[in-house]
Amino acid sequence: DKDVLMSYLQDTSLTEVNSFSPSVPISPSSMINQYKFEDGPELRDLFITVDDPESHITAIETFITYRVVTKTTRGEFDSSEYEVRRRYQDFLWLKSKLEEAHPTLIIPPLPEKFIMKGMVERFSDEFIETRRKALHKFLNRIADHPTLTFNEDFKIFLTAQAWELSSHKKQGPGLLSRMGQTVRAVASSVRGAIKNRPEMFTEMNHYMETFSQKINLLDKIAHRIYKEEREYFNEMKEYGPIHTLWSASEEDIAESLKGIASCIDRCCRATEKRMAGLSEHLLPILHEYVLYSEILMGVLKRRDQIQGELDSKVDALANKKTEKDLVS
Repeated sequence: DKDVLMSYLQDTSLTEVNSFSPSVPISPSSMINQYKFEDGPELRDLFITVDDPESHITAIETFITYRVVTKTTRGEFDSSEYEVRRRYQDFLWLKSKLEEAHPTLIIPPLPEKFIMKGMVERFSDEFIETRRKALHKFLNRIADHPTLTFNEDFKIFLTAQAWELSSHKKQGPGLLSRMGQTVRAVASSVRGAIKNRPEMFTEMNHYMETFSQKINLLDKIAHRIYKEEREYFNEMKEYGPIHTLWSASEEDIAESLKGIASCIDRCCRATEKRMAGLSEHLLPILHEYVLYSEILMGVLKRRDQIQGELDSKVDALANKKTEKDLVS
């Protein structure tokens, strides 16, 4: 029974919120899809793939586009398969439109403009592949979200050709966007004066501030460890060949020098394997938590802005009623 299921989900969501404590690990992906009715892959009706990065060089700029292939059985789509090319700026546009339309939902994170700064060079194969994976994950998280997946701008992003998307971008902000601007303007005037914020959201704010500080610190420490490991690895790569060359001119200790060179080579391979584990498993996950903490802080801030709008309207209404009573 759908009503019973909805009631259960609401009760469960409250339990999850109340248990949102540092002792309970919550994965970033689980924050998004708490209210999915159809989790089975056989019930999915929207499949998206991001692949085939391609470089474009113009007189003004150099940029990468990615092929976005969409397959769907949804009735609101005119075709069952689409293929378009999108650049990073298009993904940024989609994220901003989702935030405008759904200010209190958790929008999945995008990789920053320069992901893993200082670790990979921009437009290198490693950089492009890292970004491609992140963009693929971003779109599929939206597709799996029970609300965001039906957003009209998301549909346009997946189906419109480049010139159609450019035309759509040039259109003025819609009603929801203008309302959002009003909310931000009014809320900024009453910042710090949120009077009726529920205790639950106050606790969330305190928790997220602490969590954000700690996860950012962990992220910085992990990057420092990786940097030191890489410097150690580069030094060892030089020492191995030096001992091998040395052994050719020192017959008496040649075997010992070759043994040292062999040992250094094994250390190099072990360090390289450890670095790969850090860069592939630990660093991306830690950084994703950093991005999600920023998104959650943004959602809570937008909720406060809406609360500020509500408080100001309630106060204005009370003043109008007082004036009316005086006139009467």
